[in-house]
Amino acid sequence: MNQIPHEFAVGGVFMPPLLVAALLGAVAAFLTARLLNRYRLSKYFFYPPLVFLALMIIYTVLIDKFITVV
Repeated sequence: MNQIPHEFAVGGVFMPPLLVAALLGAVAAFLTARLLNRYRLSKYFFYPPLVFLALMIIYTVLIDKFITVV
């Protein structure tokens, strides 16, 4: 029998793993965007909000892969 939970319980509220991964991905993308802006590397991108969205998707997929494995 599989003992891996399919939801995360926070204060009695069950949340799907993809929602948790999306929230962590958004935080990681925000921190990366802040670093890119701080070191003025975002000026090399044509449309920085699209880069933020792409980073968020990449981080969400990577974090989701690690959450579902554990």
